Amino acid sequence: MQGYCLGGGCELAQACDIVVAADDARFGLPELGLGIIPGAGGTQLTPRAIGKSLSMEMVLAGRFLSADEALAHGLCSRVVAREALREEALALAATVASRPPIAARLAKRAIADAFETALEDGAERERKAFERAFATEDAHEGIQAFVEKAPPDLEGSLSACPTSPRSSSSASTRSSRCASTGRSTRTR
Repeated sequence: MQGYCLGGGCELAQACDIVVAADDARFGLPELGLGIIPGAGGTQLTPRAIGKSLSMEMVLAGRFLSADEALAHGLCSRVVAREALREEALALAATVASRPPIAARLAKRAIADAFETALEDGAERERKAFERAFATEDAHEGIQAFVEKAPPDLEGSLSACPTSPRSSSSASTRSSRCASTGRSTRTR
């Protein structure tokens, strides 16, 4: 976000998973000045993000938050110089896109559940999501690569792919193919 992020723009930003703001960004919900109220989530998302009192001030008094205030209250995850905004946002997007897709989807849903469920229900959903993630080829590959101090090859495969028996005395790593998927796996 850069410049003014007001009304529907502020509501749209709150619907995003991650918001990177330029240091000149201003967040606000000034709809009352038009005789209307925020109608795209502002009265629901804003209190969840920043609390009741500050939400009331933004909506009822028309207060704008600076980028640094938005960061301090959770409306964005980082503030960067305006000149670096595009580069920073694209770098962050590339990092997120490089993560294992199945685990990323499960984690995203678990975090969203935190705002929609009681803690006990959310913790149960998280446990089930963890079990689903743990059963993927990516989990097997990631854990094996971690143990071997090697970079993982995470492709977003659903079914677990067992590797050949590992020899603890062999330090060399070789590739084999998973019979069920043809995916390359690391064996020792």
